[in-house]
Amino acid sequence: MYVSARSDYALRAMLAVAAASTGGDGGPAGSESPTGSVPAGGSAASAGSPSGPSSGPASGPGASGGAGGELVKAAALAESQGIPLSFLQGILLDLRRAGLLHSHRGTEGGYALTRPAGEISVGDVLRAVGGSLTTVRGLPAEDAGYHGVATGLRDVWLAVHGAIAVVVDRTTLADLLVRRERSAIG
Repeated sequence: MYVSARSDYALRAMLAVAAASTGGDGGPAGSESPTGSVPAGGSAASAGSPSGPSSGPASGPGASGGAGGELVKAAALAESQGIPLSFLQGILLDLRRAGLLHSHRGTEGGYALTRPAGEISVGDVLRAVGGSLTTVRGLPAEDAGYHGVATGLRDVWLAVHGAIAVVVDRTTLADLLVRRERSAIG
């Protein structure tokens, strides 16, 4: 598995948005927040689905959806994560199209998660910006074809793909935020 800069930036951006939505200190701005928060009960709640906003905030531990949290502006996100803004905008568009982010326009606008951070896996983010988790000669592992003595290679690539999928699909944004909090304490 190759993790491109685009995939790495997408994960960092999603974690920063998730941290901002939980009110954590790992948001994009440090001690001051230029992200433009939305008042509780405001109209910029995160979307419950890619097609529209949800009617209420997420609840429960690890429910770090954007509802009731801060909307993160792309410029603040780019600055805090050291990502070129023009490159980040394309990533944010892919994440929005995949139904992982909701955008709200205007001076108080920004980005928020569409679901709680505990429901968005690392695999979701990687697939949204990069397609298949593993490729062989530019094709998804399941499309790799061999003949003769190399026939067994397809099984190896499929096993590698499966092992990677298990790890990235079981690890959520909330898991990573909890790990960050634990390492900051200890």
